[in-house]
Amino acid sequence: MFGLGWPEVAIIGLVGLLIFGPKKIPEMGKALGKTLRGFKEEINNPSDDDDE
Repeated sequence: MFGLGWPEVAIIGLVGLLIFGPKKIPEMGKALGKTLRGFKEEINNPSDDDDE
């Protein structure tokens, strides 16, 4: 994963936990999941809003 080993990933996770707190991280994950799902739906089923 981008040339990172498990120790580096663990340190990044700990820093994220310290910065955002344990309550905010699941909310951020849920928002990221919804965003990625929306992008995937738009890629698979593009809308007809693009009139060039």
